[in-house]
Amino acid sequence: MKLCVLGLGYIGLPTAVMFAQHGLEVLGVDINENVINNLKNRTLHIEEPGLRDRFNSVIDSGRLTVSTVPTEADVYMIAVPTPITKDKKADLSYVISATESIIPFLQKDNLIILESTVPPRTTEDILVPLLSQSGYKVGVDLLVSHSPERVLPGRLFEELIENDRIVGGINEESCLKTVFLYKNFVKGNIHMTDAKTAEMVKLIENTYRDVNIALANELAVISEQLEINIWDAIKLANHHPRVHLHSPSSGVGGHCIPIDPWFLIEKAPNNSDLICLARKINDSMPFRIIEIIESTVKNINNPCITLCGISYKGNIDDIRESPTLKVYHELIKRGYSIKLHDPLVNTVFPDKFDSLENALLGSDCLVIMTDHTQYRNLNLVTFKDLFKTLNIIDTKNILNHKHLMMNGFYSIQIGTPNKNGG
Repeated sequence: MKLCVLGLGYIGLPTAVMFAQHGLEVLGVDINENVINNLKNRTLHIEEPGLRDRFNSVIDSGRLTVSTVPTEADVYMIAVPTPITKDKKADLSYVISATESIIPFLQKDNLIILESTVPPRTTEDILVPLLSQSGYKVGVDLLVSHSPERVLPGRLFEELIENDRIVGGINEESCLKTVFLYKNFVKGNIHMTDAKTAEMVKLIENTYRDVNIALANELAVISEQLEINIWDAIKLANHHPRVHLHSPSSGVGGHCIPIDPWFLIEKAPNNSDLICLARKINDSMPFRIIEIIESTVKNINNPCITLCGISYKGNIDDIRESPTLKVYHELIKRGYSIKLHDPLVNTVFPDKFDSLENALLGSDCLVIMTDHTQYRNLNLVTFKDLFKTLNIIDTKNILNHKHLMMNGFYSIQIGTPNKNGG
């Protein structure tokens, strides 16, 4: 069986590698020529534990090849981005372009799987009409399904294998053929449904998390007002068997949570008040962090601010929709001197330093934005002499604030009774 995967990003490339590892002949396609050229030279554009060794293995075996254009295959898998437009609508242009690109190569009995996260009814209302242009009858000659990814960066390969999977076909035969394909490596249960329900399930999962995080962020603000440590309160509340609160944060990032809820709002704008409010709360959090930063440095002339952690979450290199970048660009706009540091992110920024020491040198305020392991294990007292002013803001609750205060730092922890570590 030959599989053609369109889109070699954070989901498409590991998925292509996984299928190749399990015996399929896989062609990975991406329209970005730099990505393809780099992959041909064994240079990966994403970081994921285990990816490099797996990639090299399937390249060596010849089971994975890469190209900027598709070719004939038995199965086509579309795993391209679905960002949002400026007016918060789903941008399906990548999905449409990827679908159009395979039409000249389609053959009878092909299976087309959409993995990209999309608004409900995209498979039925957009994918199926496009595929019909091939001249084949969709549902008879061509089988179509939607099977959204549901993996966590940093644990991607484990979750590809172990997690349950949702498969939504346009008919039962599409479902069954898709299930048969994924059973090459999926050990979790594979649940069959229709395409629009599968599309809805993915959006529900990420919207649930967005709303949960918004609740935690709002509770953090309330706790500061009431002089309660939100981190302790959430930890205790989560001992209840039916409560699982997420943690407050500086905002929500990544390719899913800050984007997917808008797909539901787009489809049902008059019946999504709670979802809209959660998005508003979480989108406001970077500006709340900016307020705390400005309040901390207000009496310092020309303050230098160090932001530690550019990726949207700990121990990954993904900067998509990162709250740090929102804070960074806004502070630059307001005229502040900024230094950036991240041990995992290779993206070039004019204010980014590879050395933490250089990023801290002359700093008036260090802001922990991402909970990388390196930052969790950091003893900032050993860097004390590098600071110009000993201000620290911890948005991730990973520092020992009592130890910092005992050593002369002004230590701020969001969601605590006061702005000096509680």
